[in-house]
Amino acid sequence: MRSLLTFLVGVLFGTGISLSGMANPAKVINFFDVAGTWDPSLAFVMGGAVLVTFIGYRLVLRRTAPVFEPTFDIPKNRRLDARLITGAGIFGVGWGIAGFCPGGALPALGTLNSDVIAFVIALIAGMLATRALSDWKASRSGSARAAE
Repeated sequence: MRSLLTFLVGVLFGTGISLSGMANPAKVINFFDVAGTWDPSLAFVMGGAVLVTFIGYRLVLRRTAPVFEPTFDIPKNRRLDARLITGAGIFGVGWGIAGFCPGGALPALGTLNSDVIAFVIALIAGMLATRALSDWKASRSGSARAAE
């Protein structure tokens, strides 16, 4: 049942992304082109998503636990640190340049467009590089502590 619901939510998300045009990088790039062919529709899509998320969180968090888990898994860290700011900045610059974010690119993989495929490969490479760098930094700080 859980897998079926996960699949259905993914289909709903992918359909929404596709119908809203967010799988089309030109639509996203035109949103950022305020001096040229500006297209404000992305703001309405984001505003609708924020509204639905706001209401959804208010309704769901009234429950004592999620349907398929014993507890909610909500991040405890609310700090705005350099890692978060840097990651958000890289994400935003990449989104503005490519016109894709992961949420729009994954459903667009079905088009087999070479730009989408290249973006997803770069996305995966970036995720793997970030994990490797984090692991390397953690191992160096651990070995530095052991040497003290």
